[in-house]
Amino acid sequence: MTLYILRTLVKMVVTLFVIVTLVFFATRLSGSPLDTFLGEGLTPEDREAMIRYFGLEGSIWQQYVSYLRGLLEGNFGLSFLERRPVAQIVAERIGPSLQLLGSSLVLTICVAVPLGVIAALNRSSWVGSAVMALAFVGYAVPNFVIATFMVLLFAFTLNWLPVVGNGTALHFIMPTIAMSGVLIAALTRFTRNAMLDVLGQDFMRTARAKGLPETVVILKHGLRNAGVTVLSVLGLQIAGMAAAGNVVVEAIFSWPGIGELLVKAAIVRDYPVLQFGVITVSCAVVVINAVTDILYAVADPRIRMAKG
Repeated sequence: MTLYILRTLVKMVVTLFVIVTLVFFATRLSGSPLDTFLGEGLTPEDREAMIRYFGLEGSIWQQYVSYLRGLLEGNFGLSFLERRPVAQIVAERIGPSLQLLGSSLVLTICVAVPLGVIAALNRSSWVGSAVMALAFVGYAVPNFVIATFMVLLFAFTLNWLPVVGNGTALHFIMPTIAMSGVLIAALTRFTRNAMLDVLGQDFMRTARAKGLPETVVILKHGLRNAGVTVLSVLGLQIAGMAAAGNVVVEAIFSWPGIGELLVKAAIVRDYPVLQFGVITVSCAVVVINAVTDILYAVADPRIRMAKG
């Protein structure tokens, strides 16, 4: 088990190094930021001074080595536009992004797991068919479509909910639902399939033969064993929410999180902010996947035996 954890951590470090390299060169392919943030009124001398100040005078390989050295030293650079440390700018956006991620995760678990169990227990009735029909529809509709529809209906037409920002609890309703829609549908399907595999096992029949209440049989013996599969799927969904869901939903609702920051930084080619923001999200995704793999091995003895 220790060797498996060490192997997982090594893969995590290698993956992060590859991501850092790809992010650095990909941002350079988007074009030069000089025309965006230096403006038209600078003299040639001032322009050269600004280029040297931000470390853009060397070749791309010199900039790459300098960037890696800065990462190791904890120096992530200054924003081209705000002239502030990048780490400070991103730190201000992490809180709102985590709030939205947490609310979406809670809604996903509270809705998807019970629906999946209900669909498995009523697989031969209209209830199970209705749940799966809703799941397939939700899985087919992207989150930006859900977000746009809710904005048009609940904000512009009915004027019930606010759209921009995160000032009150009402601001969380539409972004949380938009981020959770596809994830609820996917987790419902996986929970149902995992429960169907468990319901036919011998230990479930033994539990019923002992005279245990049906609730105990389903929740303690059924859902507990199906939870191993649900855990792995949930880990991938959390990583997906951290990587892609936040960017789209935060941009639509002007949510003051990392997603909106990345969109603005990409538009104006603010290299330091864009690089550090993408690396922060990538670190979250890689760490979540690594923790999920370790928890999966802890929860399933077969994996511990297979990994030695």
